[in-house]
Amino acid sequence: MITLPRRGLIGAVAVLPLARPYLARAATWPEKPVRFVVPFTPGGSTDILARAMAQGLAEHFGQPFIIDNRAGAGGTVGSEMVARAAPDGHTIMMGHIGTLAVNPAIYPNLPFDTVTSFQPIVLVAKVANILVVNPRAADVRDAQGLIALARARNGELTFGSGGNGSAAHIAVVAFQLATGIALTHVPYRGTGPMMTDLMAGQIAMTMTGGPPILPPVRAGTLRALAVSSLQRLASEPAIPTLDEQGVAGFEALQWYGIVGPANMPREIVDRLNAASARILQEPLLQSRLATEGAEAAPGTPESFGAFIRSERDRWGDVIRRAGVRAD
Repeated sequence: MITLPRRGLIGAVAVLPLARPYLARAATWPEKPVRFVVPFTPGGSTDILARAMAQGLAEHFGQPFIIDNRAGAGGTVGSEMVARAAPDGHTIMMGHIGTLAVNPAIYPNLPFDTVTSFQPIVLVAKVANILVVNPRAADVRDAQGLIALARARNGELTFGSGGNGSAAHIAVVAFQLATGIALTHVPYRGTGPMMTDLMAGQIAMTMTGGPPILPPVRAGTLRALAVSSLQRLASEPAIPTLDEQGVAGFEALQWYGIVGPANMPREIVDRLNAASARILQEPLLQSRLATEGAEAAPGTPESFGAFIRSERDRWGDVIRRAGVRAD
């Protein structure tokens, strides 16, 4: 059984104001800089993608989109702030598989609901996780070698993540369930600090999104063993999938999308959605996403909302099967 430390989450979300007072302002929005909350520390995948989108949105709308890193409790601190914000379009968040789909199963008393407390705006990107090791801590060259080493060390092999319940944590939990191995989880306060220790050899491995992983892989500091998608990455075709290496059908993708407080005026939601879709079609950004192992995935606010609900169901089942709980 995998246990997580209990986190004190205080308060309940206040009754959110209705969008009606903001309808008259929708045509002139944004009237001031927009706060773009990232509920994690700088340097991780969520932060990297949010900054790329913030730059494009600022250029499109003529107002700054200011990144506000509000880390804590697996993304809950920043998420609660956004859920409580006025739904006037001047506070949005880069949501993530962890904050929107995983946390409800780990923290049963969240001070917000990841479906009803947020307005889905646009699914930005899907990112394959990459299974990597530091060769100094785990000198293996493929997934089966790692599985054999983990079995030989009987739970002593360490993996890092950006925090308890983070996407990297849950991806490795799914990997353990699929292979029957035992690993020791070392949670950090964000992907950035975890990467520092991984590159120093303080932990042996991780499985997380491409943006922070690929630069040290290309530099030779870390060794990539597999990708968690069912297809190889176009930007890194030499890295085989876990499915190819005997972990049949394994798929664990991270994803990122923009949400705002519930009851945002539909006109603002539509304008943000349309602008984001245009930004994600720009060749320069598409090339950047591909380089970082990400794939643009824009659609309607409704399709993003349905996706969030389906992902909550899927990962909630994985978490229950693994016995992951706040404690």
